[in-house]
Amino acid sequence: MGAAGDMLMAALLELLPDHDKTAFLEKINNLELKNVKVNAEPSVKSGITGTHVSVTVGGAKEVSIDINMEDNLHEHEHDHEHEHSHDHDHSHEETDEHHHHTGLKDIEEILSGLNISDNIKKHTLGVYNLLAEAESLAHGCPVSEVHFHEVGNIDAVIDIVGVCLLIEELAPDKIIVSPVHVGSGFVRCSHGILPVPAPATAHILKGIPTFGGKIKGELCTPTGAALLKYFANDFGPMPQISVEGIGYGMGKKDFEVVNCVRVFLGESDESAGYGSRQNRGANYQVAELCCNVDDMTGEALGFACNTLMAAGALDVFTTATGMKKNRPGVILTCLCDVKNSDTLAALILKCTTTFAVRKSILDRYMLEREIKTEQTPLGKVKVKTGKGYGVIKSKLEYEDVAALAKERKLSINEIERQIWAYLHNQQENNK
Repeated sequence: MGAAGDMLMAALLELLPDHDKTAFLEKINNLELKNVKVNAEPSVKSGITGTHVSVTVGGAKEVSIDINMEDNLHEHEHDHEHEHSHDHDHSHEETDEHHHHTGLKDIEEILSGLNISDNIKKHTLGVYNLLAEAESLAHGCPVSEVHFHEVGNIDAVIDIVGVCLLIEELAPDKIIVSPVHVGSGFVRCSHGILPVPAPATAHILKGIPTFGGKIKGELCTPTGAALLKYFANDFGPMPQISVEGIGYGMGKKDFEVVNCVRVFLGESDESAGYGSRQNRGANYQVAELCCNVDDMTGEALGFACNTLMAAGALDVFTTATGMKKNRPGVILTCLCDVKNSDTLAALILKCTTTFAVRKSILDRYMLEREIKTEQTPLGKVKVKTGKGYGVIKSKLEYEDVAALAKERKLSINEIERQIWAYLHNQQENNK
């Protein structure tokens, strides 16, 4: 039944243990956003029990309007998600204020004030970059001039941040999505009455298997499409897996087919030989984008690297090289998810002086990562641990160590020595 941000969040939330569900709701309700409330409630559709997640801003919910052209443009509520909306209560100042945030810079400003990690901010911006690119193509304007309207509303930001947080918590090695049901008919949004799928959704889903069917309504929203495209490693039928968990994310409207997004979490035969999920590493493909430049300043190259990282790159670095006519130059290398390679290649062409970008697809072996905050006599410090392929290694978060070194007027080496000694003693005492 398509995909929407709130339904994806609800389905993924169901995969967590009960205490982790409570912790997630507490976290997302404490993002330092005034008058924003996220609720998760049981919902039954066609006899199946799942979870419905709702986001209210200043007490108001978003609703979207489907249009039945065969009934003289008769309007009826479509509660699949709350993106194409002009039905909310403008009497709440906080709601009206948040709905003025429409551009990418406004989204970045909102994210900068949220109590989330840089990694979650990066993924959220990556999803919004897909939305901006689609809106740009749909409306024939530069990305810098895109105004998100519905998907820029604060509740859509919460949907995207929530899905990013849950995927980070679940840490799957691979995400496979079935062909996407987009629905049919027409929907009313800020641009007027548009066909389903909406133009932005259609652009996002290019190259992805989709189908329409007889159900009238917008089943796949732009936010839902962008989240699927950003996180999916593949689209196709469900592979052979040993299922460990099932999540049902429910919409509000009733159709002849159960209105939900269903998620399966399990182990596949591909993981054989690596042991359990906790003991193996991850192996997946990444794109490597490269170009040679010899006519850019260090400041301009630094700006390009920062821009690529903010747009969702996994890593960006430069390597000194010699170029034609004996000119010293650099190779700019950008590692990214394969699905984001076209967007980031275009960004390299925009932010550098190069006329061409090379692309290679590489296999990437990665340890499963876990980050914990430890309380030590010197202060709090994050510890990153990597496991997999028979390897276990840990390191302290540099920014935390550097802050403690500055505060205590000690060297970084001394801070690290004392913290590791304390953590080792704690581990021995707990045996």
